[in-house]
Amino acid sequence: QVQLVESGGGLVQAGGSLRLSCVASERTFSSYTMGWFRQAPGKEREFVAAILWSGGRTYYADYVKGRFTISRDNAKNTGYLQMDSVQPEDTAVYYCATTRALVSVRLRDYDYWGQGTQVTVSS
Repeated sequence: QVQLVESGGGLVQAGGSLRLSCVASERTFSSYTMGWFRQAPGKEREFVAAILWSGGRTYYADYVKGRFTISRDNAKNTGYLQMDSVQPEDTAVYYCATTRALVSVRLRDYDYWGQGTQVTVSS
């Protein structure tokens, strides 16, 4: 079973940047597609971005495209989400997750989840 631990969240002003990290407990992490999701208060959890196991292909939700960048370093069992030009509507708990699917935007396709890290963007 893969355990995922996110970090890097915090309070940031609108227009600023944050980099989230997701460290996996198993080297099999390199075999999984990794995704980032977020959940704002009172809203459902939603897809943010995903990256293929090799890092060769990435996918983004329209509302973060051009502002967020997903990446991974399989040698370190770590994935990242670089968040630039953040806006108050980006405020949420951010979760990383892994799936054996090639790429998916659906929560139910992801097998393992981290505990989440809070990102708060002030205006």
